[in-house]
Amino acid sequence: MHKFLSVIIEFAKRKDGNTVLRCIRDDGSSTWQRNENQHARFFPLHDLVHYAVESELGFSQGFFGLITAGWNIDETTGKSARGALPDEALEVEHFVSSFMAEWNSDSGWSAADFNDQARAFAATSKLPPPRSLTEEELARVRSRFKELCARWRDLPQGETLRFEVPFPPQIVILSLSKDL
Repeated sequence: MHKFLSVIIEFAKRKDGNTVLRCIRDDGSSTWQRNENQHARFFPLHDLVHYAVESELGFSQGFFGLITAGWNIDETTGKSARGALPDEALEVEHFVSSFMAEWNSDSGWSAADFNDQARAFAATSKLPPPRSLTEEELARVRSRFKELCARWRDLPQGETLRFEVPFPPQIVILSLSKDL
């Protein structure tokens, strides 16, 4: 079995207003998802939060870690033939949900507030609480997300933002390119 070492992540902003997330593994296999209407506004930001959380906090089994390991996007719901998601993927999702809630509240949360919110997301799902994050960890994720959001916001329609995620995860920004 091939062990994937990296994945190239492409966030495409199509001229028709839709978006496409495409992930290309180092063996050439890929998985992708087209997002339309309100999903075209939500999912790129949600996925960029995943990218920030997973890379800044060193998670290897979050959404992009699973993609790097060979999962397809439609298998990351926990309802596919692959079965349940790893606990770490669920922990990452709690953090992503908390960062999205913080971002939508338009105010910065303290580490205590953030950790309370993440635990509440976990409790609602009847899952173990995620680890507590420090102010420094929160600042790193927020900074990375802010940078990624600016790149996404400034990306003209018809172009693609590309990143490479090596294993273990860290960020390498490759380029901006025109859609093929």
